[in-house]
Amino acid sequence: MAAVALKPKLLIPAHPNDLDRKRIERALKARKRYRYVEPCVLPVNDGYHIQSPCCSRNIDKDGGIVDVALLCHDAANGMWKLFWKDHDKRVWELHSVHQRLTAVLEELNADPERIFWQ
Repeated sequence: MAAVALKPKLLIPAHPNDLDRKRIERALKARKRYRYVEPCVLPVNDGYHIQSPCCSRNIDKDGGIVDVALLCHDAANGMWKLFWKDHDKRVWELHSVHQRLTAVLEELNADPERIFWQ
């Protein structure tokens, strides 16, 4: 009986999940920039990777698919980390940390400095 009580519990990570992925897809329709392209929300460990066709040709002169944002959920702190892609260096850079996914999506959709939707 004691051996049963000592078995570790398997924890299933909260993210990614299909419900929040669809929520993100719907929220991105309210973005301010590049509303005429269809972004793609891909599941990654602990979050979501957003890509989109590059219609501005600023990043990809051929208009290919480019990285827009990376949303990572820090389960230990219950926080969301929003990353932008430095395309010159080819690395993800931390942009901001939020308590709620809705706040992350508002930041991503507004993008007044054109950090995400380049």
